[in-house]
Amino acid sequence: MANSQPSSQSEDQSPQPSGYSSEVVVEEDVPGPSGFLYSAPWMSPRPQPQCSSLKRKRDWSSDSESEEEPDEELVQEKALASKPMWCVEKLCGLKMRIKRRRLSRVLPVHHQVFTQLLEDPVVKRFLAWDKKLRVSDKYLLAMVIAYFSRAGLFSWQFRRIHFFLALYLANDMEEDNQAPKQDIFYFLYGKSYAERPLFHRLRYQWIRSMGWNVRVSREECEEIQSYDPDLWVWGRDRDRLP
Repeated sequence: MANSQPSSQSEDQSPQPSGYSSEVVVEEDVPGPSGFLYSAPWMSPRPQPQCSSLKRKRDWSSDSESEEEPDEELVQEKALASKPMWCVEKLCGLKMRIKRRRLSRVLPVHHQVFTQLLEDPVVKRFLAWDKKLRVSDKYLLAMVIAYFSRAGLFSWQFRRIHFFLALYLANDMEEDNQAPKQDIFYFLYGKSYAERPLFHRLRYQWIRSMGWNVRVSREECEEIQSYDPDLWVWGRDRDRLP
């Protein structure tokens, strides 16, 4: 994409027990006693059970080439989480107003980890170098947070390498010019080429951990930016460049 705007094709995000949400309001007539608040038999009156703490976390700092088989419990949890959530908002006579809620998978901890990595000296030098925002404009950086939320890592597992893995993947998905992203290797490894195969192996493992869900919509990027609109990196807008 020439203007670095993420694809408008939106991927449905799996609901999580916390985060912020966008709501679609639907009105339906449901038979029932007048003035009596109740839950229809097909409606879950309670939020989805918390399952994030049960997920198996991967340690991406390992350079092992072996790959594990997918966890059946994790697959079942993701399938359950993909179901829409409904809740009663209002009941007037025989007319029930319900809301379909699509909860964002991005949690506050993912924003916190991202903000902490911005203080990493290598990350700071890289962002200062990219003055023309060819590799790290605000939308590509928002995609980094989206990928953090999908990777299934504990907050204490994130390191500098994960920031650059996510940013490299964001450029893969959204940029037409792939040459500038090669400078990421210079900031990580200097002039050495020995570590690049490991980087690409880790990138492949990262994509697998996200279930190959690498598309991030413009709306999700803007939602991520609205969590902390005063964060300085959201001012990295190509449209404002002289």
